[in-house]
Amino acid sequence: MFASVVIPTYNRRPILEKCLSALEIQAYGSELDGYEVVVVDDGSTDGTPEWLRENTSRFPHVRLLEQEHGGPAKGRNYGVENSLGDVIVFIDSDLVVTKTFLAAHFCSLRTSWERRGNRNCFTYGSVINTANFEDPTSERYKVQDLSWAYFATGNVAIDKQLLCDSGLFDLSFCLYGWEDLELGERLRQMGVALIRCPEAIGYHWHPPLKLENIPDLIRVEKERAKMGLVFYRKHPTNRVRFIIQFTWLHLLLWELLTVGGMINERSLRPLLAWLIRNGWPGLAMELLRLPLNRIGVRALFREAYEGGRF
Repeated sequence: MFASVVIPTYNRRPILEKCLSALEIQAYGSELDGYEVVVVDDGSTDGTPEWLRENTSRFPHVRLLEQEHGGPAKGRNYGVENSLGDVIVFIDSDLVVTKTFLAAHFCSLRTSWERRGNRNCFTYGSVINTANFEDPTSERYKVQDLSWAYFATGNVAIDKQLLCDSGLFDLSFCLYGWEDLELGERLRQMGVALIRCPEAIGYHWHPPLKLENIPDLIRVEKERAKMGLVFYRKHPTNRVRFIIQFTWLHLLLWELLTVGGMINERSLRPLLAWLIRNGWPGLAMELLRLPLNRIGVRALFREAYEGGRF
């Protein structure tokens, strides 16, 4: 087997360097015939393409592709369409993997293929979230790292032909969110099995919360709401409604937990500032998720009403 690791990136040069450095030291033995790393730059303005061209000797596995800014769905499709491998591995450009990452994925894939007698499956690795930029792999696994997502492109490996048969990513998802889980719904309908592969570990770096980042986090929630409706209109099922939180239960839940919006990004600001100042940005982010979830769910319902969904 030959693997193509497809990574869309946009203005993430510092963490991308750690991501690519980890991929250059993979110990894969007989599990693979070789691999490439297809980096699709999505119109970065931070000098990412120039930096990669200047450092080709550091990253001999990397092939650089460039596109105008169009989002991760477009970037992943472009990477797959120009890949050389018979198996595709998707990771994000802020993921730092362990030395045995590829070997773990491909050992699990090969075993599953042999047992099933076909390639109608994909492997899903572990993602550990961390704010430690200097040493991301030192982070321990936490309860909040557990994910029930079916096909999250932060850490999956799948047969290329199977992926192409699914139709790849839908370019209707032009803003933030849901393009990978929507593809997952199509794979599920094709009877594709999820094979968990906890040994394929990636450390997902998130910068520590800063107060000046809050408006951008709110923007992302509103974009997710718009894309959530695109997801639901393609797959109008109760399962998708729960995935995107498009239910009255979720609306009531976040209204209750924020006391009808009294707990919001403004009222929390002094507490968030104190937590950040005292070295607890992670706890500050968890508190901020309360109003962010309310903002996202309310935006989802508002988009639905304005779009004539109800």
